[in-house]
Amino acid sequence: MPNDPTLIGTVQDVNGATIRVELTNETVTGLSFVNGEGYRIGQVGSFVRIPLGFASLYGVVSQVGAGAAPVREGDQHPYGNRWLLVQLVGEGRPGGQFERGISQHPTIDDRVHIVTEADLRAIYGPGEPDDFVSIGHLASAESIPTLVDINKLITRHAAIVGTTGAGKSTTVAGLLTSLSDSVRYPSARIVVLDIHGEYARALSDRSTVFRVGADESKGERMLHIPFWALSFEELISLGFGGLDGQKAAPVADFMLQLKREALSSYPRDGVTPETTTVDSPVPFCIHKMWLELHKRENMTVIPKPGGSADEIEPAYVLADDTTPVQTGDAMSVTPPLYRTVKTTGTASERVNHGKEAIGIRQQIAGLASKLRDPRFAFLFKPGDWLPDLDGKTTKDLDAFLQDWIGGPKAITILDLSGIPSTVLNDLIGALLRILYDALFWARKLPEGGRERPLLIVLEEAHAYLGKENSGAAATAVRRIAKEGRKYGVGLMVVSQRPSEIDQTILSQCGTIFAMRLANDTDRGHVTSAASDNLKGLFEMLPVLRTGEAIIVGEAVSLPVRTLIDPPAKNRRPDSVDPRVAVRGSLQKDGFEGPGGWNQRRDKSDYPAVVRQWRKQSPHYEAKPPIPKTADGTKKKKGTK
Repeated sequence: MPNDPTLIGTVQDVNGATIRVELTNETVTGLSFVNGEGYRIGQVGSFVRIPLGFASLYGVVSQVGAGAAPVREGDQHPYGNRWLLVQLVGEGRPGGQFERGISQHPTIDDRVHIVTEADLRAIYGPGEPDDFVSIGHLASAESIPTLVDINKLITRHAAIVGTTGAGKSTTVAGLLTSLSDSVRYPSARIVVLDIHGEYARALSDRSTVFRVGADESKGERMLHIPFWALSFEELISLGFGGLDGQKAAPVADFMLQLKREALSSYPRDGVTPETTTVDSPVPFCIHKMWLELHKRENMTVIPKPGGSADEIEPAYVLADDTTPVQTGDAMSVTPPLYRTVKTTGTASERVNHGKEAIGIRQQIAGLASKLRDPRFAFLFKPGDWLPDLDGKTTKDLDAFLQDWIGGPKAITILDLSGIPSTVLNDLIGALLRILYDALFWARKLPEGGRERPLLIVLEEAHAYLGKENSGAAATAVRRIAKEGRKYGVGLMVVSQRPSEIDQTILSQCGTIFAMRLANDTDRGHVTSAASDNLKGLFEMLPVLRTGEAIIVGEAVSLPVRTLIDPPAKNRRPDSVDPRVAVRGSLQKDGFEGPGGWNQRRDKSDYPAVVRQWRKQSPHYEAKPPIPKTADGTKKKKGTK
């Protein structure tokens, strides 16, 4: 046995940050004991240490065996099978300080040691307690917690990737639970874009949930997004379905006119009618804009009786004893009704059609449809933020931001499950742009991102951040990924298909939580996005256990394979797999309620299914039973 029980081999080849280690003859692969602690030797993902004077280099084993041996031309049988391929990742300084990157390289015959639990504690030990949060424990040492640097996790962006069932949602819930600890981080603020409604239950005690069709009895709040906070391009895309440049210009002019008129009547701090632009977040009445544009496109006019040849008037349906004049109503989105008039005859009798028409009759009809559609009420009828005809609102954007990122609870969940899928991409882009712009311009204020950073969690990100997707969501995320660090806005991208996410976005994520990934293309994208040269380590992704992750990047001192601590069963997201065959307790693994194919079949209640379908809400409320009289018959309605 060697004098030092931690010695396992020597350096025999150096190529940049990649070295090849030959194991000594005394080294026994498998389980070895040092100071009563067991260590696995020759395991992919394990750590090694190379002392160099007062410093030590640290590396991760990425390959073991003959494939890790150096190859010389003409060799039929290279140096044997007792080799390790190691990727250098950091350097330990005197005093136990660990730094990523290396200032020097090892040389031939430098000794290589296994990393003991004492070494790991020195590497992962926190500098300042508030700088680190524990999210689990090392897979190779259960007594050592996995600590992540909150400063680099938030502002340098992060990605959590893994196939369906790998434990992504549970990991996110556990991570957000740690980050929103009201004792350690009383000023934390996190916004979760939850497109499937999974996190309300898991984070119920530390979050405010906003959703379309909110159940206020459960503490949820109605999701309102003021349309006038959107930029002109965003509003045109969501409301009109898009306009080309020639047709968009007169619409922009009219919108700017309405904003200036509203400012003249109801001044707003920071902007005047002269300085406002079409993109300024100033209230105006979109219903009034629709009515005026509808008239411009569809109005039928006739010569004014008794007037000159150039004087005309609208040909509305005339009033009588039963029918009022149909001039239209903006707030109820009722279009004007015009009389049928002659199109032949003398000039004084002929009709004038669409004298000021822009040519957007179809788009105006589409806007009217959305203004009437209750599915879009969250946007075009945003409660206290709905302007009247003059542009007056009950609340301004300060109350809107206060609700979302300044409320009493650290986490805001924007449940987008009730949003029409046709506008989801554009809407997410608008939401992200609103939040980023607000913190960008407030960066020198206490409420800004530099004083109080904001973390935005993008669940199921592949649905709107695809490689081929150049939509509003991808544009907004790219901007935050590139610039957000400087202004205190961080991203956490969560996806089951990293290969479908724009590589520009993924490569900006400084920390990657890679969970089980069986698809080779997905693994390739994660490997290329990671900052460390750890291809061999990522080859382990297909065999990771549920809830296990390889964490690489800036938030961890060394790349680490860790088991994530799951939250309590009653705090897990609504993403648990349904149980087909239920045995024992029906509450096992977070499953709620009766179910399974092997359970007794109860009487079906499909009217309740249809009621929830029409209600567009998963919250089920049983109908109260019909009261009965003393003789057991049903009590008639209205009787006491």
